[in-house]
Amino acid sequence: MGTNFYIKTPYTATQHIGKRSAAGMYCWDCDLTLCKGGNNEIHFSSLASHDKKWHLQCPNCDAKQSEESLTKSSIGRELGFNKSEPKRRSGVASCSSFSWAMEPADYINLTMVKDTFITDEYSRVLSIKDFKDVLKECPIRFYGSIGTEFC
Repeated sequence: MGTNFYIKTPYTATQHIGKRSAAGMYCWDCDLTLCKGGNNEIHFSSLASHDKKWHLQCPNCDAKQSEESLTKSSIGRELGFNKSEPKRRSGVASCSSFSWAMEPADYINLTMVKDTFITDEYSRVLSIKDFKDVLKECPIRFYGSIGTEFC
């Protein structure tokens, strides 16, 4: 489950930027996932085995997870329940990851073209600023899918 984002300029075909996905609990103060396997295991650790594969508090500062509802969590955002403004958080709370499908430098260059806009897979249109806000909720970034079409 996640949301794909695309960029369109007046001079180019629509291009896949990448995909935002819920990525579990994260210590926003320490910039550290609570997944025991680290960033590369986030999307491969089931919640059913939560106690075995996820720390219950930050292993660096011992901050405990905050209570989250679907209207405030990253997973709630992917499911359409969290409509709040995306933002960087503090303490231990859920986060999203972003898997780049295009080179970030190419994305930056395209954002400088007048009348460029971003859409998601649900045809919602975002400004460049709005998409920057989306990325604030994605402290974990993956670059292994650059140049690959993925869903």
